[in-house]
Order: sequence, then structure tokens, then C-alpha cells
Amino acid sequence: MQVTVLGAGIIGVSTAWHLLQRGHEVTLVDRQPDAALETSFANAAQISVSYCEPWANKDAPLKTLKWMFSDESPLLFRPQLDWAQWRWGLQFLAQCNDAAFVRNVAQLVALGAYSHAALKDVVADTGIEYHRLERGIAHYYTDQKSFDGAAEAAAVMQRFGVQRSVVSRAELLAIEPALQAFGERIVGGTYTKSDESGDARVFTQKLAALCAQRGAQLLWGHDIEQLESDGSEVRQVRVRDRATGVARALKADAFVVACGSYTTPLLKSVGLHVPIYPGKGYSATLPLLQPERAPSVSMIDDQMKCAISRLGNQLRVAGTIELGGFDLSLDTPLARKRCEMLVRRIEQVFPGVADTRTPAQGGNPQFWCGLRPATPTNIPLIGRTRLRRLWINAGHGTLGWTHGAGSGKALAELIHGEQPAMTFGFQGGAARTKVSLPAARLQTSSTSARS
Repeated sequence: MQVTVLGAGIIGVSTAWHLLQRGHEVTLVDRQPDAALETSFANAAQISVSYCEPWANKDAPLKTLKWMFSDESPLLFRPQLDWAQWRWGLQFLAQCNDAAFVRNVAQLVALGAYSHAALKDVVADTGIEYHRLERGIAHYYTDQKSFDGAAEAAAVMQRFGVQRSVVSRAELLAIEPALQAFGERIVGGTYTKSDESGDARVFTQKLAALCAQRGAQLLWGHDIEQLESDGSEVRQVRVRDRATGVARALKADAFVVACGSYTTPLLKSVGLHVPIYPGKGYSATLPLLQPERAPSVSMIDDQMKCAISRLGNQLRVAGTIELGGFDLSLDTPLARKRCEMLVRRIEQVFPGVADTRTPAQGGNPQFWCGLRPATPTNIPLIGRTRLRRLWINAGHGTLGWTHGAGSGKALAELIHGEQPAMTFGFQGGAARTKVSLPAARLQTSSTSARS
């Protein structure tokens, strides 16, 4: 079967790889000159099965309202004259209850565990190196109320088979001694040894190169302009070469839309409406000044809702969610403030470890922002659409890296006529299964920081 995959982030490239593994011919299309140059470029670097939590929880409405009045808030809702934003917001509010939270966690954790196993298989098969650290993820808290809630959230995760353990301050400092300088402010934390970290961009670009070696056609620098349908099936996709301006139509037996936040406008061209809205996130990647004092355990800062990961001789801090449309600016006062907030936190937690100087001071921080494609439930849309030949793999929010390998494998299995070995509600009725839920009433620990 000839399959055209639209979008070459971690989701699209993983899908292409697993299709090739099953003997399909693959064309991979992206507007950038290489894979992983948009949302997969500089994310939080965490493979965090133990923190597969949806943004929507019973505390989120009040917190979101309060955070609207602070430019440094973890989740910033910037109202637009955009019905899609408000419709998404209303759907999000409908998920802000305990029952929905547990229901959504069930699917997110199932996909996370499946994906982690798939990632390990790809690494074992290919030997790809991407600054991988298998040291787990620690989540530290600086106030007692939040730490008390962490125990309840950890208990919910444990019901789904995730060993997220509650640890004391002393235990946390033993797990990651690099936190010693900040230790007096920490009241406790949680830790999952099985989680890991690594550079999503490096992994994705190397996997794309291996796809080419396996025979995939890589169409870099091509804008994906429009899907063309007769109302019942998609017949072709129109793309345009950015270098020459020449447009052409690509025909295939199947098309996979894995365009992140841009999945929404692309599908709209054939009358399909999906609840995916962009959530802008930021990161700062900083050179290490004292590598021997840098953390090797990836971390989540509960107060700032940011993630911190070591990538070789650099330290990356990433986080915040900004719901304000397709805005990729880094030079506005708001964007600068949010980037500076991340860098300032690194200096507070790990003083002197990384170069936190501004460019004006002679520093070289690498700032980045990307649009996380979020659904109101945070559950991605994976499966077939109502149009024949057209499949979707999008809406992964802050968990694209965590869910990437498994999402690609699962969709490739569905296209190939196989049954993915997990409990998940796939789109279009494909292998749809009922999710079994434990009863729970909980206080959630955070709004997700990953990107």
C-alpha cells in the first residue's frame, strides 16, 4: 500500500517508520527543510508515563481564571475573537471533574505505557542515540498543600500500574543531589524510576533518515495546501514546493494527517472538524557551566509548572501553556517575560550550574516556542476519519514525545489491519475498546509542563 504521511514531527515520522516496518511504501511530507523543526524541536525532553495527566481537572477552572491576570502564570488563556477557541474552552470545562479526569488518565496512561515500550523497541532495533537518560522523573513541591495532593495523584497512577512513589525531601535529595542548593524550599516530591528523558528532535531526525534508507520518499520544504475529496473519500493532496513555487498533487492508497495544531485547518478543507487547539509552550536551552553539579534526573517544578532535563552539555527548561491562537512570536514583551521566567527559575534551583546570562550580558540562551496540539481531554485523535483513505494522528498536547512512538505504531497497525495491544478509544470505531475505570476522588498535582 502507498501511504502519504503529512507532517514530520515525532508523530508523523514514527508513523512512517512503523508503516515501512510493515512493508508499505511511504511518502513523508513537511514544509520544513528537515524533520522535527516545529513542535518537536525543543520540547521538555521527557518520556513521562507517570505524569500522563490531562490539563482538565476539578481545580482547573478557578486556577485558569486567577492565572488570566498574570503574565507569568503556568496556564494563560488569552481571549480571542475566535469561535474555535471558545468552543474548545467550553469542551475543556466539561472535562473539569473527577470522573472525566480518571477516565482520561486511563487512556493517557495506556497509550503512554504502550508508547514507552514501542520507543524502547525502536532504540533497540536502530541504536539511535539522542542524549537519553534512564534516570527517572522527579516532581518536587515547595508547599505542603500541593505535596499533600501529590499523594492522591500518585495513588491514582498506581491503580493504573504506574509506580509513581511519594518521597520525602531527604529521599528526593538522595535521588538527585543536584537539588541540594534548593533543598530547604522543598517539602517533598514524587519519583518514577521507569520514566526517562532525551532529545526528541535528535531522535526524530535520525529516525527520518533511517526511513529514507528504508525507501521512504522525503518531501521536505513542501507546503501542504489542501486535501481533495469527492465527499466520501480523499483522492489526493495538493502540495507546493517552497523553493520553486511549483504545485503538484500526490495520490496514495491512504493519507495520514499528523500536522499537529495545523491538522485542524487542513481537515476543515474537506469538511472535517476536530477539537484541536494550539497551546503555546516555551523552552530555554542553556549551556552548562558546571556539568558535575547538573542534574541527571529529569524533573518537574510544581510551583512553576515547568520541566527540567539535561541534554548532554546543556540544560533545558520548558513549560507554560498559552491559549491564544497560532502565535509563534518570541519577540513580544509577553513572550520575553515568559522565557525570562524559565531562565530565572533555573538560577534559583541550580545556582551557577548553567549559563543564565542574557544575550546583553554575554550569554547565549536558546529560546524556543511551539504550538502543542491539544484536545479538551488531552487524549489524541488516532484512527480513521469518516472519509475513506484518510487517517488522523494528532492532538497529543504536551505529551507528543511521551506518546509519539506508540501513536505511530498503533496507527500503522490499524492501517495494516492489525489490533493494537492496548485499551484505547481509537477514532472511527477502529479497534475501539471499553476503558475500565477505578473509582477515585482526587486532588490533582499539576497542570502539565511537558511539550
